[in-house]
Amino acid sequence: MIQEDRSIFYKAYNPFLQAAVVFGAAVIVMVGGKFVHWTGLIEVGERFPWLSAAAFMLFYAIFNSIFSLSAADLNKYWSRSIMSFAALAAANGLMAYLFSSLSIDEAGSYRWIYVVLTLGYLVFLSVMGFMKRIVEFAQKEEWNHPRLRNRRGKGRR
Repeated sequence: MIQEDRSIFYKAYNPFLQAAVVFGAAVIVMVGGKFVHWTGLIEVGERFPWLSAAAFMLFYAIFNSIFSLSAADLNKYWSRSIMSFAALAAANGLMAYLFSSLSIDEAGSYRWIYVVLTLGYLVFLSVMGFMKRIVEFAQKEEWNHPRLRNRRGKGRR
């Protein structure tokens, strides 16, 4: 029980902080890809920065949705999360453009990948919010004597 309280999943971190950490990780991977390409160790595709940007957006979407379960005020958390996701998408897109010299149109299907990630993120948030509301409702419901209620209902017939 003590370990559960120490888990990172029991804390609702600020979505802006989450986005900043994910953005930093995406930039590190993009820099690493450029470095590996310059050294000639491995052939890195020219669309690798777009791949990295999309992968880290998916990472943010999954973990931000999970962290929303522990948020005290879900509406406030959602508004900050959606703004953070939009800022992350723009910042990752800008860095991918700077590292690859390809616009999102020139990068192939990454425009559609961005659309799918955005819709998927909204679905993730909605599912987690729905789950949280179901659990809150179940906790408010009186579950101490479910058999007593069933017996009373049978006697009235």
